Amino acid sequence: MAVSEQVIATAQQLDTLSINTIRTLAIDAVQQANSGHPGAPMGLAPVAYCLWQEFLRYDPADPTWMNRDRFVLSNGHASMLLYALLYLAEVRQVNEHGEITKELAISLEEIKRFRQLGSRTPGHPESHLASGIETTTGPLGQGLGNSVGMAIGSKWMAATFNRPGFEIFDYNVYAICSDGDLMEGIGGEAASLAGHLKLSNLCWIYDHNSVTLDGPASWSFSEDVATRFMGYEWNVTRVVDANDLEMLARAFHVFQNTHDRPTLIIVDSHIGYGSPHRQDTNAAHGEPLGEEEVRLTKKFYGWPEDAKFLVPDGVREHFREGVGKRGRDLHGEWSKTFAEYSQKFPELAERLHHMQSRELPAGWDKNLPVFPADAKGVATRESSAKVLNALAQNIPWLIGGAADLATSNKTTLKFEGAGYFDAKDYAGRNLHFGIREHVMAASVNGLIVSKIRAFGSTFFNFSDYMRPSMRLAALMEIPSIFVFTHDSIGLGEDGPTHQPIEQLASLRAMPNMIVLRPGDANEVVEAWKIIAQLKHTPVSLVLTRQNVPTFDRSKYAPATGVAKGAYVLADSSGKPDVILMGTGSEVSLCIDAYEKLKSEGIKARVVSMPSWEIFEEQDAAYKESVLPRDVKARVSVEMAATLGWERYVGPKGRMLGMHRFGASAPLKDVLKFFGFTVDHVVAEARAALSTN
Repeated sequence: MAVSEQVIATAQQLDTLSINTIRTLAIDAVQQANSGHPGAPMGLAPVAYCLWQEFLRYDPADPTWMNRDRFVLSNGHASMLLYALLYLAEVRQVNEHGEITKELAISLEEIKRFRQLGSRTPGHPESHLASGIETTTGPLGQGLGNSVGMAIGSKWMAATFNRPGFEIFDYNVYAICSDGDLMEGIGGEAASLAGHLKLSNLCWIYDHNSVTLDGPASWSFSEDVATRFMGYEWNVTRVVDANDLEMLARAFHVFQNTHDRPTLIIVDSHIGYGSPHRQDTNAAHGEPLGEEEVRLTKKFYGWPEDAKFLVPDGVREHFREGVGKRGRDLHGEWSKTFAEYSQKFPELAERLHHMQSRELPAGWDKNLPVFPADAKGVATRESSAKVLNALAQNIPWLIGGAADLATSNKTTLKFEGAGYFDAKDYAGRNLHFGIREHVMAASVNGLIVSKIRAFGSTFFNFSDYMRPSMRLAALMEIPSIFVFTHDSIGLGEDGPTHQPIEQLASLRAMPNMIVLRPGDANEVVEAWKIIAQLKHTPVSLVLTRQNVPTFDRSKYAPATGVAKGAYVLADSSGKPDVILMGTGSEVSLCIDAYEKLKSEGIKARVVSMPSWEIFEEQDAAYKESVLPRDVKARVSVEMAATLGWERYVGPKGRMLGMHRFGASAPLKDVLKFFGFTVDHVVAEARAALSTN
C-alpha cells in the first residue's frame, strides 16, 4: 500500500473510531441512567462529527470567543450527542466571573452521571450548567428559533462593528433539528423569518429519520419539506446517507458558498443507525437499548462488547488535531486582528467588552425623562416609548421590535441612525418580526445569548404565544426583555379575546421571571432602570393602552420605591386603618379611594406593588414597614385574576379583581360593569374594616 493510501486509510479508521466513540458514549450513558434517547445520537454521530471536526470554527480552549461559530442542538433529546462532542473536543468550563478554567465543561465523569441529580448532563442541554452549550433546548422548535436570533445577531454585529480590513464578525450558526422541530409551529415561523431576512449565515441540518415518539412519522407528517423550504426562500440540499462523510462535507461546502439565503441540509438517517437489530424502532429512540442489544450493537461496531464508556487511544488526540487546532489557529489570527482593531477603534472595542460582560456603558441613564404631575396623565406604553428611546441612545446594543405591533406597543426606536434591520441593512436596530410572536421571543433569547440586549413586544394577551420561550429565558438565567401593552380589560372595545385575565398570575408563578407593572409614567422610568441592570433574569414589562394619571411626587412618595418592588405611595399619620394595594392603572384608583377615605377620617395607606418578585427579595424589616402584620384590613385592586393576592391581603382581606373573562364595550362601561370604580374600592375598604 502506498504511503498516501496508508494515510487515507488511517484517517478513515480514525473517523470511524471517533464516530463510534460518540455513539457508544451515548449508548452507555443512556443505559447506565436507564433513561434517555440513544437512537438520535447514534444516527447523527457522523453528521455532528463531520461538522465539528472539519467545518466548525470553534476554539474549545475558549468557548467565549466572540467570533466562534454557534452550534445548536434543537432536538435536545439527543443531548448525549452534544455532551460527547464537548467532552471529546475538550471544551473548557467558564466560571461565573467569565474566566476560562482548566476544567472540562463536560468530563467523562459527568457523562457517567447523565440525567442524575446535580450533574451538568441533564436529559436536555442547559446552557447555564456547562460552557459550550450555547442555548437550552428540549421543547422542540425552540433551538431553531434561538438559531434565527443568533444569526440575526451575527449579521447585526458584522454590520455594526466590522470596518474595512477588519472583519471582526462573520460567524455562522448551525442547528441540528428533527422531524418534530419542523412539525412545531415555531419551526415554520423561524424558517419564514430567516428566509425573509436572507440569513445566509444560518444552516439547519434536518435529521430526516422518519420516526417520532409515537411511531413512524408518516402517521402524522407527509409534507414535502424540501419544497416547503424552497417556498421559504431557502437553499435546500440533501445527503441520502448520514454515514457518507464525503457527501456531508460537500453539503457543508454548499452552505458556506451560499451568500444570499439560509441553507437546509436534509440528511437521511436511521434511528439507532449502525445497529441491524433495532433500526427504525421507537424503543431505540425513547428508551435504553437493554444490555443484550448494547452488546449486539457494539459487536456490530467492532467494539469491545463489555467495555463501558470506552474512549480509545487516539480519539481525543484526533479531535485535538481537528477542531482543536483549527479553532486555536483561527482564534489566534482573529485575536491579532482584534488587537489592531482595538487600537484603531478603541470606542468600538470598549463597547464589545461591555457587551461580553453585560456591563452598562458610562452615562447609560442620562437624559431619562421626568414626568410632571398630570391628572389626565399618559398611557404607560407612551411613557415607556420615551424612556426606551432615551435608553437605546445611551446603550447602543439595545435593539428589538414587535410582532407587527410596534406602533401600538410604542417600541419603535425613532432617533437618528436607529434604522430598520432587513436584508438590505443588517445594521438597523428596529426588528420587524411580523405576526410571529413565538419565534420573536425565541429570537430575542438567541440575541441575548449572543450578548446583544434585545426586546420583543406584543399585546399582553399574546404572551400566551410566547410562553415556552419566556420560560426558557427564565431557566437559562438570561436577561431577555418582553414588553407587553394593552394589559387589562382597560383596552375596552377589543373585548375578551384580547383582554388578559390570567396572564399576570401565570407569569408571577414562573421561577426567575420578574414581572413589572408600573402605575404611572415615573414608575415606568424606574422600571426601565431595573431592566437595564438585569444580568441573569428575564423581565415582563406590562403596560397600559389607556391614560393613567401621573402622580404628584411632591405630595406622594418618590417613584424610586419601585426599586424595592413595592413601596408606600401614600400614607396616613400614625398606624393606618386599612391598606389599599394595586399595580398598574389600578394604583390611581387606590389613590382616589385613599383621598375619599381620608376625607371621611379613615386612615388609609396606598401601596404600589409593581413587582412582587422584587418585593419578595427584600428583607423582613422592609416588608414589615410596607405591609405591617398588625394591619389586617387590606384590599388589593387589580384588573386580573386574583390568584396570588391572598399572600398580601391575608385571610380577612378583600380582593377586587376579575373572576371571568372581560367584555367588549367602551372603557368607562367596562370598568363600571366590573366594579373598577373609586366608590367600589371605598366600599371594599369599608368591608375590610368591618371584618377586622
